[in-house]
Amino acid sequence: MRVSRRGAVDPFIVMDVMKAARAAEDAGCHIIHMEVGQPGTSAPEGARRAAAKAMEEGSLGYTVALGLPDLRARIAQLYGEWYGVDLDPNRVIVTSGSSAAFLLAFTALFEAGDRVVIGAPGYPSYRQILKALSLEPVLIEARDENRLQPVADDLIGLNAKGLMVASPANPTGTMLNHASMSALINAALEAGTSFISDEIYHGIEYEAKAVTALEITNEAYVINSFSKYFSMTGWRVGWMVVPENHVRVIERLAQNMFICAPHISQVTALAAMDCHDELQANMQVYTANRQLMIEGLPKAGLGAFAPPDGAFYTYIDVSAHTNDSRVFAAEILEKAGVAVTPGLDFDSKRGHQTLRLSYARSTKDIKEGLERLQTFMKART
Repeated sequence: MRVSRRGAVDPFIVMDVMKAARAAEDAGCHIIHMEVGQPGTSAPEGARRAAAKAMEEGSLGYTVALGLPDLRARIAQLYGEWYGVDLDPNRVIVTSGSSAAFLLAFTALFEAGDRVVIGAPGYPSYRQILKALSLEPVLIEARDENRLQPVADDLIGLNAKGLMVASPANPTGTMLNHASMSALINAALEAGTSFISDEIYHGIEYEAKAVTALEITNEAYVINSFSKYFSMTGWRVGWMVVPENHVRVIERLAQNMFICAPHISQVTALAAMDCHDELQANMQVYTANRQLMIEGLPKAGLGAFAPPDGAFYTYIDVSAHTNDSRVFAAEILEKAGVAVTPGLDFDSKRGHQTLRLSYARSTKDIKEGLERLQTFMKART
């Protein structure tokens, strides 16, 4: 049986790292996990209680495709609380994680063959989903002087139908300030280019609040998720905000592609949004872990990175140590018992000289991981 060219996407290398780490654990090794961008905490306690109550008291069937009205209203309220944005709940669509939102956005906005600009380094699934939808990902090689974020001048001459940015970004943790975000949005709108803002790490910021595209324009798609700040990766629930005249387009697509996001996950997400104290306690862990990374990685000879503005990653230039990040990551796993992600996932051209390390786990794990890396690098030199 034939396989379409649309199915010929690249593997997600971090999943291969996870598999190798699990095999090492099955063989009796204790592995420190710095490879996966997954909070070490579960969904907030209040959210889990709400889920248990919902399962005991009622049937959990299909919801409307756009999501539970109460959840959509609460998400709209969040934009007022976090950014001072007065958002119409009717523009909010609940999705099966941010991944479903990407599929819906790309399908709604682009025709087969359209060119869509994304930055490199960047989340690898962007370009793989685009390819699977017969769209052409156009990679901007973001520069160090721009903190590895695209800038407005990068769009000149690209003749693209779409631009997608992420702030805070995966894998770098860098953010666009208001001026930089505005410049990108204005450049896109002037060129007739649809603007998509991936904001799934909002809420996980350190020295400044992240800027939402909705502070600047209503003519954008904004994608978010309950996976990161709300610590609900496995529940597979997210959301998107679209212009008013796009809601019905997305609704029709969602009805046919997904029917709805899981009902139980929507109930849990609604409760999670009011678990402020627990969520802020998680942030205190990330903040402490970030500082440990900033101080500890240079001691291991791995200090070539920009301190992250948000998210929970450090993206390290390891060109002084290797020209093959995949082999280097495998060596670190074998000899140090620390799982890290090769940069090739995020930048196919320059990622052979970079690693991404996540500090989303417990502070105890991060301390031990750094000690192991320091010992490993000392023995290697």
